Amino acid sequence: MGTTLTNQNSIPEEIKIRLRSGNAYYHSVQNLLSSRLIFKNLKIKIYRTLILPVVLHGCETWSLTLREERKLRVFENMVLRRIFGTRTDEVTGEWRRLHNKELYDLYSSPNIVRVIKSRRMIWAWHVALMGEESGVYRVLVGKQEGKRPLGRPRSRWVDNIKMDLQEVGCGYMDCIGLAQDRDRWRRFVSAVMNLRVP
Repeated sequence: MGTTLTNQNSIPEEIKIRLRSGNAYYHSVQNLLSSRLIFKNLKIKIYRTLILPVVLHGCETWSLTLREERKLRVFENMVLRRIFGTRTDEVTGEWRRLHNKELYDLYSSPNIVRVIKSRRMIWAWHVALMGEESGVYRVLVGKQEGKRPLGRPRSRWVDNIKMDLQEVGCGYMDCIGLAQDRDRWRRFVSAVMNLRVP
């Protein structure tokens, strides 16, 4: 369950490895997930306790792009379609796959992207409490020295935290200073977790 680090801090390779491991766990329990003898609540617990932790190992430090978020949601939709099965179409009467919106309505828990964002917010709170002298703080929040290469700058971890705060209407505040207030920060973590992603 190690984490893959590159000299460019490239997350796509890490996501690929995590999804490959998640697929291996998914295939080992797919007969349970499609069984009609097991309640759907139990299948969801199997997903949340056996598959999801493997995929999300080390996700607190990920700086995700929309492409990576989409890959993670595609994986989760694949598992949820196995859990909830197919549905009869009201017009044609034929069996069809569930649409993404139907999956999110059936799956009452926060989706995989929301879980990552809330864990990242919790980790941000721990990093803020460590102080500016800690190595973790300098790695995750610090700015790169020297001349920046041409092109759009890469999204940093702290940029993702600021975007998460903007989603809950708090983008103008300093995230590190805000994290000093534990109760307020917990409310923001809860708000990020409960936002719906289309």
